[in-house]
Amino acid sequence: MSEAFKTRQEEVYAKLRSDILAGRLLPGSKLRFVELCERYGSSVGVVREALSRLLEQDLVHSAPQQGFIVTPISRTRLIHLTSARVEIESLTLGHAVAEGDVDWEAELLAAHHRLASCPLVDPDDPQRLSEEWARLHAEFHRILLSGCGNPFLVEIASQLRDAAELYRRWSVPLGGHGSTRDIVGEHRAITNAALARDAEAATRALERHIALTTELLLEADFIEND
Repeated sequence: MSEAFKTRQEEVYAKLRSDILAGRLLPGSKLRFVELCERYGSSVGVVREALSRLLEQDLVHSAPQQGFIVTPISRTRLIHLTSARVEIESLTLGHAVAEGDVDWEAELLAAHHRLASCPLVDPDDPQRLSEEWARLHAEFHRILLSGCGNPFLVEIASQLRDAAELYRRWSVPLGGHGSTRDIVGEHRAITNAALARDAEAATRALERHIALTTELLLEADFIEND
């Protein structure tokens, strides 16, 4: 395989992934080879390779006789996932607030500062969540719960957050970060309550933070009942 072909594969993969995460290719929409080849000026082989990689990341689905589609948003799955996250992450945060040490406090404060200082959207693609923000956001929530001394709770919470990543990525272009939403303030409220060792206020702020994205996404017209 030539270097030029590999480079072209990477370009098409990156563009297709960006279009999915930015909502330019909507959840549940069909991904037809002819249209994709024309859209990206590429061959069927290159597009197929890109789709195979995205299939592994759960950004696209494939079904016999149907071909590839952008992973659909399941209303039922989203509701159940949100409910599980609220239960587990709230429980884990309660332990973190009670058990976290001074190092945990310092790490949480630093993680919040880094996240608050980072732009939410990609400056070159305002419809898409910034990759750096997404990384810092994951780090903030990891550190937030890391004060919990029960590794099983921490691991389960992490798995549930990973399962929600696709919905979180789509929350910017599809309305989950509504224009009136103060996401910086949401993270600040969680951080301040946790550092004040106010478990009730911290878990209440976290629960609202998790639920709000889901509420706004469920209002979107493209999500069908299932």
